[in-house]
Amino acid sequence: MIKSALLFSSALLFSLTLHAQNMDNIPYAEIPQAPEVYNASTVLARSIDGLGYRLYWATEDLSTEGLSYDPGNDNRTINQLIDHLLSLSFTILNTVEGKPNIRPEAKTEGNFLEKRALTLKNLIAASDALRKMSDSKLAETELIFQRGEKTSTFPLWNLINGPVADAMYHTGQVVSYRRSAGDPINPKVNVFMGKNRE
Repeated sequence: MIKSALLFSSALLFSLTLHAQNMDNIPYAEIPQAPEVYNASTVLARSIDGLGYRLYWATEDLSTEGLSYDPGNDNRTINQLIDHLLSLSFTILNTVEGKPNIRPEAKTEGNFLEKRALTLKNLIAASDALRKMSDSKLAETELIFQRGEKTSTFPLWNLINGPVADAMYHTGQVVSYRRSAGDPINPKVNVFMGKNRE
């Protein structure tokens, strides 16, 4: 009995340690160093980095009250916006990796912190892949949606003015809703410099 309890405690401690380490490795507390060259791929990567930094701080230290803030008028709560942002991050990453976006989407399980971490990790993975992508490869990249046997394909432009711009828009909503809920973001956030003021 004692041996089982010790084994269970050890497993629980290991699981909690892994979870804490996973949460510590969340990207975008600062924007990564700028690419050395300007090209279509690095400009798109930098746009995603700007989104990642904004989203990191829009969702950092979000209170339970802030998370459930409902602005009314059939708008999404912050928690619902987080789900939508996660979905958009998958669309961005899948497109950059040349994978179709399957519809309807499978619901991603997890709590707010897990979804936040996954969203930001999807964005950094997309940015990293873009930094290594040649212009010719980028020119061949398409936004693909698949619903059953039907596939719809769109040029990469639609990723930029669709999911990337949409994610920036909804990140701004989170910032605005937090203010309305009395839970504003860190005042040291500096989106121009891509790192917080001292």
